[in-house]
Amino acid sequence: MNQHVSSRRGKALLRADRAFRSGGGLARLLARAPASYFHRQLDRIDSGLVYGTLEGHLPDGSLRILGGRGKGPTAVVHLNSWAALVRLALSGSVGWYRAWEAGEWSSPDPVPLFDLFMRNGETLGNAGRSRGPLHWFNRLSHFLNRNSRAGARRNIHAHYDLGNDFYRLWLDVGMNYSSALFADPALSIEDAQTAKIDAILDRLDLRSGSRLLEIGCGWGALAERAVERHDVLYTGITLSPAQAEVAAGRLQAIDLSGRSRVEICDYRDARGPYDAIASVEMVEAVGQAYWPAYLDAIAGLLRPGGRAAIQYILINDALFERYAASTDFIQAYIFPGGCLISESRFRALAEARGLEWHDVRYFSGCYAETLRQWRERFDAAVAAGQLPAGFDDRFVRLWRYYLQYCEGGFRGGGINVAQVTLEKTA
Repeated sequence: MNQHVSSRRGKALLRADRAFRSGGGLARLLARAPASYFHRQLDRIDSGLVYGTLEGHLPDGSLRILGGRGKGPTAVVHLNSWAALVRLALSGSVGWYRAWEAGEWSSPDPVPLFDLFMRNGETLGNAGRSRGPLHWFNRLSHFLNRNSRAGARRNIHAHYDLGNDFYRLWLDVGMNYSSALFADPALSIEDAQTAKIDAILDRLDLRSGSRLLEIGCGWGALAERAVERHDVLYTGITLSPAQAEVAAGRLQAIDLSGRSRVEICDYRDARGPYDAIASVEMVEAVGQAYWPAYLDAIAGLLRPGGRAAIQYILINDALFERYAASTDFIQAYIFPGGCLISESRFRALAEARGLEWHDVRYFSGCYAETLRQWRERFDAAVAAGQLPAGFDDRFVRLWRYYLQYCEGGFRGGGINVAQVTLEKTA
């Protein structure tokens, strides 16, 4: 077993289960209200479903069809207890996950349901956001996960140090844990991940001897490709010892001169200058309060005229205020301290630091396909009994739910993934 992995894997993420479990007893108590009360709640959801259809099989034995007004997915939900709607009202997507784990609702395929709610995010308003006392409890828990230097290390370890043997089972050969780029739907996930890396590197005007920094180097796939393609002087930084171990080994195998390196280092402590910077889906882990520090680091580390290529996950600006004011399932259970990007706000911060914003490319459909293939590979590994020791059934269910939740979000269009080039003007 990897030295960085404890005997019970995923316990840091599942610890959130205790922090966010509050409200279960209250939900069961309130679920005793008359069925008419919950039908009124369903009326509000129905009025917000402009696109797609929700087929609800309800605890009172009735069947309700919600939405159906415009094109979109058809989702089927078996509501086994009214407590699920109580949890949704009290704790938003956090409560909805808790209800699913408690068996209070089920679906033959949750992906269309998550697609449906994301696709109608603006018109549904706060239907999927927490409110009341549990809203503030959730916000406090999220605040305690903020990405100070110590907090960032703790948050990164909680997610990425689940073990290299775990991630190797269901990621591609290069261990890319970010969206692939399927320029051709027939591409294998390995080739689509290479295409993603090449698209990032092509933005950076790299030459032999260029000094390249990667903020959040993962397991070293981009490092390996950059050194092989461009003979750059590469530095990768990460807060994950498990990732650093693999990335450093990959570099040592191809960079016999030893000029490239991987360091365990916070982006705020990195030292330049560099000709180019790459950062692939790391900024979502920074948190909104630290966007200025992240962009200060890029501006300070780049030489004048240097370029940064960033791949980032954004949420529709129309949804951002409500999203940022609550705590969602991903922040509670999967990426503590994380926050999706408001592109307009993030771009304004970048440009205020002399970083010109160029050539944005969006590819949300590619992320949905990447997540679908990850889930298939994960499920195959579980079915074959290949999951490493230490992961219990609750963790397996959590991880599968996470992959479905994210796939539905990208299919629904309220979140997207993009690449952008930032050029330092002076």
